[in-house]
Amino acid sequence: MSPITTHVLDTSLGQPAEGVVVSLARLDEHNQATPLGHGVTNADGRVTTLLPPQEIAGGVYQITFETTAYFASTHRESFYPRVVIAFHVAGDGAHYHVPLLLSPYGYSTYRGS
Repeated sequence: MSPITTHVLDTSLGQPAEGVVVSLARLDEHNQATPLGHGVTNADGRVTTLLPPQEIAGGVYQITFETTAYFASTHRESFYPRVVIAFHVAGDGAHYHVPLLLSPYGYSTYRGS
């Protein structure tokens, strides 16, 4: 399994958000992003293959969710064209799960398990 995973729940519909394009990058000390992987949420709203199984280095990583196309596919407008979440990885070999709770006019996230 990828050491970094995510899932997206559309809280306005009460169901997983299928078809959200997700990308993962690592940020350097100048906040310049190095792309690492990408995927599309499945019917369960999950992306589990952002990276191959491996141990990742500590540092700041960034997940970007392209929300405009998802909301357009459900015939809805949204306030946020994308959601960008930066988070710290300790480099301790742990698994990092970063879920997104999404609606057309708001979102939240947390460190999952």
